[in-house]
Amino acid sequence: MSGSTTEKAGRSGLALRLSGALHRRLTLPPRPAGGVWFFVILAIAALVLAPVLALLWQASRGSVTLWSHLMGSVLPHALGQTLILMGGVGVLVALSGTLLAWAVTAWDFRGRRLLEWGLLLPLAVPTYIVAYAYLDLLHPIGPVQEFLRQMLGYTSPRQFRLPDLRSMPGAIVLLSLVLFPYVYLPVRAMFMTQAANLLEVSRTLGLSRRQAFWRVAVPSARPAIAVGVSLALMEVLNDIGASEFLGVRSLTISVYTTWVTRSDLPGAAQIALAMLLLVVALVSLERWARRNQRYSVNAQRARMIEPLLIRGPRAWGMFALAALPMVFGFLIPAGYLAAEAVQRFHTAGLSPQLLREAGNSFTISALATLAVLICGVIIACGARLFPSHALQIAQRISGLGYAMPGTVLAIGILTVSAGFDRSLDAAMQSWFGVSTGLLLIGSGMALGYAYLVRFLGIASGSTEAGLTRFPRSYDHAARSMGRSAAGTVFSLHLPLSRSAIAAGGLLVFVDCMKELSATLLLRPLNFETLATHLYGEAARGTYEEASIAALAIVAVGILPVILLARVGGQARRRAS
Repeated sequence: MSGSTTEKAGRSGLALRLSGALHRRLTLPPRPAGGVWFFVILAIAALVLAPVLALLWQASRGSVTLWSHLMGSVLPHALGQTLILMGGVGVLVALSGTLLAWAVTAWDFRGRRLLEWGLLLPLAVPTYIVAYAYLDLLHPIGPVQEFLRQMLGYTSPRQFRLPDLRSMPGAIVLLSLVLFPYVYLPVRAMFMTQAANLLEVSRTLGLSRRQAFWRVAVPSARPAIAVGVSLALMEVLNDIGASEFLGVRSLTISVYTTWVTRSDLPGAAQIALAMLLLVVALVSLERWARRNQRYSVNAQRARMIEPLLIRGPRAWGMFALAALPMVFGFLIPAGYLAAEAVQRFHTAGLSPQLLREAGNSFTISALATLAVLICGVIIACGARLFPSHALQIAQRISGLGYAMPGTVLAIGILTVSAGFDRSLDAAMQSWFGVSTGLLLIGSGMALGYAYLVRFLGIASGSTEAGLTRFPRSYDHAARSMGRSAAGTVFSLHLPLSRSAIAAGGLLVFVDCMKELSATLLLRPLNFETLATHLYGEAARGTYEEASIAALAIVAVGILPVILLARVGGQARRRAS
């Protein structure tokens, strides 16, 4: 009897403990999935979001009089110039990128293999370097116009000169020569995966090959065209060097002059806010344009497009026409820079200042790339290990910086860094009597912070793409064998996605080396990079002094082009 009573008492005590645990579980807030991973990813997303909030705060500090002045005299002209530039570049890159992608996909002619990767080469040349090169080449006393005057029998620029390149049409053409690969690359990938059955059915319905292109191929490639054009227009909005060199007063130039020349940070923040709204409108328009566009191919039954073989004069004519963007967008400016760099090296050699600037560029780009890769891997792997709505939002926030122009980002970064420096300096003086000064801004950490926010989306996106190649059952198997989350990342995620991570790191490093707008505004005193050195020499009109720096940037920019060409070759072999 006593044993039965003891057993009942034990059961009742166990029931009470279970009910108490259940009550605590129901009353206490649930722990977020992922624990430490969740808070680390949240902190990284907060670092990305902080400059945007700081920009809004800085813009709100401007007076009503300042707003009226900007709305009446600065914004209308700058916004009009920016919209005209973006509209012209958008039309040209959409036409040229789509037509070139179709030419190397639907036709087989001599030199086609060369064009497949050669049309990617303009990506290696930043827009400000192309403008810098052509301004010197086409100068009234430059080599091109001097040669034309000698051929025509003229002796001075007053007798004969070409139209000035410093104009809106000149800026539209030069920027389009550099940015058309943003459309060419995704559209060509779309054409390569397009089923030949669709074109054959259209031909049986009486359409010519040209009509099939406009009525079947182009509509199915509209999502890729929209994505490529939006990326190109974001680069136009981010550009500062080419627009200034070519005399186009865009919103980016207005931000720079308002901040640096007039020392009006709230006014610059207000113009930057208008740029941010333009980016949001651009992204929204791109998504709205392809909201109902869906395209899929049955991999088991579909046949890829078989290029039509052409030979003779028609083939040579098509090669010459398709090669023009490659010639004018890469070969001419790169050849000019190489010739000028060799001449400059023979006359003056490599100056210690240039070597120091190259070291600055490499060091800060390498450190920023390392930080970006670490944060990108944490975000991608954490979101995969602990899928939740909150982490998905944090992952999307972490990619916002890539859509923000460098000048917009620089104002937000400056506000955040200055606030941190002031708070830290006040605390150190109060506690220890030591002044830390401008720790972030003066050391270059603010510039590294800008690189982190700007290019974090590349690292997290490439890592996520690498992780999607293997199923989640691998993760479950690793966790069931006792691996922790960190152990799963180091033993499984990193080895399987190392090629994607390396590719993302290469892209980030090259983008850091080429970045001008944020570097120009956030670099410490007496700290110059190859990009800022080139900008300074071009602004002074001493183009020959910056040829070696420009050629070095182009040489580094070729590396991701080689990577893209290899990836494209592998995709073509898989498709065939």
